[in-house]
Amino acid sequence: MPGSRHSDEALTENDVGPDRESGTAARELYGAPSERSLKKQLTRFDKHCRAFIARSPFLVIASSDPSGRCDASPKGDAPGFVQVLDDETLLIPDRLGNNRVDTIGNLLVRPGVGLIFFVPGINETLRVNGRARVTTDPAVLEPLAVNGKVPRSGILVAAEEIYFHCGKALIRSDLWNPKKHLRRSEFPSLGRILADQIGGISVEEAERQTVESYKTRLY
Repeated sequence: MPGSRHSDEALTENDVGPDRESGTAARELYGAPSERSLKKQLTRFDKHCRAFIARSPFLVIASSDPSGRCDASPKGDAPGFVQVLDDETLLIPDRLGNNRVDTIGNLLVRPGVGLIFFVPGINETLRVNGRARVTTDPAVLEPLAVNGKVPRSGILVAAEEIYFHCGKALIRSDLWNPKKHLRRSEFPSLGRILADQIGGISVEEAERQTVESYKTRLY
């Protein structure tokens, strides 16, 4: 959000800033990466990558605008909703959302993109970095239709870096443990949150709009 980023002037002597020898300070802090972590990086989708993507119902896509302002957006659908077109190319349908078009807008001017795929129950994730372009070609999009509805656009990703990420973060978070899942009643509904944050709308109306959107605007 505008005004939310910290200024470089706020850095202290204990902060690792962007002006400190282009990453040298970070390497000194963390040490050298393991040989395995470097060798595992691929430039093409092998059978394991393809199988993981085919089972993945959810990913996060990261992009940035020309000023460097970043955005991360969730994408989800039935497992296999992302198509592996060939050994180097992915196709992600852009389903209905909030029409902010943060990701699409970024990619139209700055094509660098990062993806991370999740498969429920598996602690490891798959990361894909590359360059993206947006397509509205009906021949490309029509096979992606769900319930007779074709996505308005698709994101074609030319992969440059592909690798499996170890499961430490998901193990520490215990993400897939159903005993750790929050009961819905333990956190405010989106309608309540939006009514509080936006103002000028009742909780009941905000709830109604949310439910209606989930029913009629998934695809």
